Amino acid sequence: MEKKVTYSDKAPAAIGPYSQAIKWGNMLFTSGQIPLDPASGQVVEGGIRAQTKQALENLKQVLIAGGAGLGNVVKTTCFLDSMNDFAQFNEVYAEYFKDGPPARSCVAVDRLPRDVLVEIEAIAVV
Repeated sequence: MEKKVTYSDKAPAAIGPYSQAIKWGNMLFTSGQIPLDPASGQVVEGGIRAQTKQALENLKQVLIAGGAGLGNVVKTTCFLDSMNDFAQFNEVYAEYFKDGPPARSCVAVDRLPRDVLVEIEAIAVV
């Protein structure tokens, strides 16, 4: 097996020394996706709902570039700026993972890149 860097120009470019995703065999490991608009590179406005939606849209594009989709995701790790946003985050998240949602960890952290409210990473089977 060979490690393959995966990239989508429909998701924000990496803002540091990392790849959007790495494919290893039939596994795809994404980096955390934050709510940046891919066209402008700016953080989307509108609170946790809008930011969760954008982070998931960015994640979806990275998955597609790696030959997968949201239905292929087996595990997500979600980082929230505040657990006070957990219920609203869950409502949006549930719209993207309707049937057989993946295993998930969700934690609150002290601070996220660009002071966003949410970051989501995933592991998928291709």
